[in-house]
Amino acid sequence: MTQPPDAHARRSGGELEDHLALLRRQWLVLVGCVVVGGTVGLGLMRLTPSAYTAVTEVQVMPIGAQEPGNQVTARQRESLNLDTEAQVAASAVVAGRAAKALGLTTAEPAEVTVPPNSSVLAIAVTAGDPQTAAVRSAAYADAYLAHRRDSALAALTEQQQAVLSKLRQVNAGLDATIRRLALLVRGTPDHTIALQRQSVLNRQAASLALKYDALRTVAVTPGTVISPAVPPSEPSSPSLPLYFGTGLMAGLLTGAAAALLRDRLDTRLRHAADIERLTGLPVLADLSCADEPGLLHELAYAVEPGVLHELACAVVAACPGKRLLVCALPTDLCSSSPVEPFAVSAPLTVLDGTDVRDLARADAALLLVGLGRVTAPEVSAAARRLGRHDIPIIGVVAVTDVVPAFVPLLEPRTHTPLGKLVATGEFPTTTSSELGISTSAETTPLSPMPPLRRSRPGPP
Repeated sequence: MTQPPDAHARRSGGELEDHLALLRRQWLVLVGCVVVGGTVGLGLMRLTPSAYTAVTEVQVMPIGAQEPGNQVTARQRESLNLDTEAQVAASAVVAGRAAKALGLTTAEPAEVTVPPNSSVLAIAVTAGDPQTAAVRSAAYADAYLAHRRDSALAALTEQQQAVLSKLRQVNAGLDATIRRLALLVRGTPDHTIALQRQSVLNRQAASLALKYDALRTVAVTPGTVISPAVPPSEPSSPSLPLYFGTGLMAGLLTGAAAALLRDRLDTRLRHAADIERLTGLPVLADLSCADEPGLLHELAYAVEPGVLHELACAVVAACPGKRLLVCALPTDLCSSSPVEPFAVSAPLTVLDGTDVRDLARADAALLLVGLGRVTAPEVSAAARRLGRHDIPIIGVVAVTDVVPAFVPLLEPRTHTPLGKLVATGEFPTTTSSELGISTSAETTPLSPMPPLRRSRPGPP
């Protein structure tokens, strides 16, 4: 029939529906945090100084036979290892060259990228001024090409010197072999060996001479600038989508956390659904539809009869006995109602708790909860207090400004003799004597009768 007073209320669990219901209840907190997050993001974007990025594109070319080979892949199909060249272009050596060309102590770091399936390096430099960004990007490109040219020339020079040194050794050995042949007799084994050595040295000398000539004729072409840096017309940062989107996302996460925390800590009862969710007690009727004060008096008389009839039926069906204790939370709920209460007739004996015997006589209890005026712990405390007296709670009626008044259903009865009236505890009132009906003494307590005086017996 009803949950025990200590039954735990059902909180939002791990189901998606519970989380969505939580966000619907705390939508003001969520929307407020999202709006604040977006506003903070826009404010940070306005406070962040603008930055401009200029890009110089350099086509890298092979510089000779000594160029290290690159493994051809789906990303890189050139013979150059452009990933290595990108690291060289962003190295401290190139940055030092660029700073020296610009007359600076240190230069802004450059970001070098390699477009797929190309032999192009994109050198991007960011600065606070568009002209400065373009100049520094161009300086980085020139410094990289100069460094690549110098490195290539130094490598060619070393190779030429190595080949020339080897050629001189071969020529010296060839001269010694020729002088020895002049001293040997033809047809002897020594003469034959010397001839073979002379032939080998001649071939080595010719090969080294060709290689040396090839190294001397290598054209050093480190690369060329195919797209010079142009001063950008719009700043690259701060970015509106980045700052605004980050603010919205941070606000959304903060709002979700704040909504969850507030839903866990907030115990105020604002709606009828909060009663069942936070206290676990069933709501028999929701009479909290009077939101505008101007409509209170109209609502008191224009309420649908079916609502009160269903409430009376639910109360009668849920009550296990004939005595119903009606408890109002807060206690001054009925007296602070601005309009006349609803009259709900039920064939039950209605107790309001003013009599000290009501807790002992009540068979069940009904709570009238004023929304927005009590909290869940207060309702739970009232339920536990009734539970200690073994009084089950059949349900809760949610109200705001208009409260229901439960009155017993008066049924016409025949005239009751005085002896039966005293035995049953019923007595006629002025209205009941005229209408021929009687009222139960439990709803209208009897007033104590004055004690009868006994006359002392006199002398005979």
